[in-house]
Amino acid sequence: MERSEPQRWHAMGIARVPYHIYTDPQIYVREQERIFCGKSWNYVGLSAEIPNLGDFKRTVIGDKPVVVIRDNEGKANVVENRCAHRGVQFCQKPFGHANEFMCPYHQWTYNLKGDLIGVPFRRGVKQQGGMPADFDVKQHGLRKLKVHERHGVIFAAFADDVEPFEQYLGESMLKLFDRVFDGRSLTVLGYSRQLIPANWKLMFENIKDPYHASLLHVFLVTFGLFRADNPSKVRMDRTGRHGALISEKGEQKKTEDVAEMKSFREQLKLADPKLLEPVREFPEYTVVMLTLWPNLIIQQQSNTLATRQLITRGPGEFELCWTFFGYATDSEEMKQKRLRQANLMGPAGFVSIDDSEVMKFSQDGIAPYPSEAGVMEMGGRDWRDEDHMVTEGVIRGFYDYYRKVMEL
Repeated sequence: MERSEPQRWHAMGIARVPYHIYTDPQIYVREQERIFCGKSWNYVGLSAEIPNLGDFKRTVIGDKPVVVIRDNEGKANVVENRCAHRGVQFCQKPFGHANEFMCPYHQWTYNLKGDLIGVPFRRGVKQQGGMPADFDVKQHGLRKLKVHERHGVIFAAFADDVEPFEQYLGESMLKLFDRVFDGRSLTVLGYSRQLIPANWKLMFENIKDPYHASLLHVFLVTFGLFRADNPSKVRMDRTGRHGALISEKGEQKKTEDVAEMKSFREQLKLADPKLLEPVREFPEYTVVMLTLWPNLIIQQQSNTLATRQLITRGPGEFELCWTFFGYATDSEEMKQKRLRQANLMGPAGFVSIDDSEVMKFSQDGIAPYPSEAGVMEMGGRDWRDEDHMVTEGVIRGFYDYYRKVMEL
């Protein structure tokens, strides 16, 4: 059976999102080329994960495996996890320490910068075989990515001509980034990983979508952590690719605005109320969910701090990798608060478990109807900053930029 050409974008523009972009293999390949391997700063980890010279971390950008390495000069390097000889993944451990990297297949060896430093039998054996006389090791190192490390967070880009990082984030997003990553040393508290059977963009939509938060999440609504009648706002950068949902904590009480929030459960109580006893750590906001194009969510929910990295696994599947962290100066009491409140998030979190399930339902509903489109009109048909959360404008901003990059 011949494969049909991808459908064109809907005539109503960003107020409609065509379903085929969540399922089309051609679209997925184009995303890898233009977004993840394009002019984007991709999150790859925290400096605290590779604190010492020779420390490394294995991770993925889009669907391209890479290794993050702290070299002997203290610089963070990011290289493709692909031997320059025959393409073998030379690094198999998620974390570790090394003086060099050697491919297990033919033992080509690289230093911590990714330079080729050893080729067995390069001159042959007993004057037989070997590499050609003009073989140059300098031309056969690992592919190196451009790297930027800011306040304990490491980003990498495949494109040499990517914007400077500060310009890439823009003034408003940079302030929100530096609010959490303010230069204090970080400490990793733990990890969670989950495989979600949905397109990766649905995850970004979810975090850019304050509309659903007061309707889907029983826990958020009932305990006043994030709901429509709280003081709130949405903010974006000048391109629409990055965005933030910002809110103040309200009370566990019924208001006139709660009538349409079917998830509100006035009788719901916690057996251990310590979960909802945060310390006022950030004076201006109690919740900031920051989405940075193309693969990072930065979460500050009361005292819980985490990065969420998106790893694509084809059109209908992605990994969500959570890294929970705190500051090296945290007291033991604060550390315990962060860990306790982390139960809100992650694969089985009191809040996040709802998102995982509803994203699967979304993918299941979308997949059979590639010629249809989703409606994105809450709050208007354009995108702009708002001082409320009854809007889908942050999603529209995302797709405005997505269309330009993808040329759809």
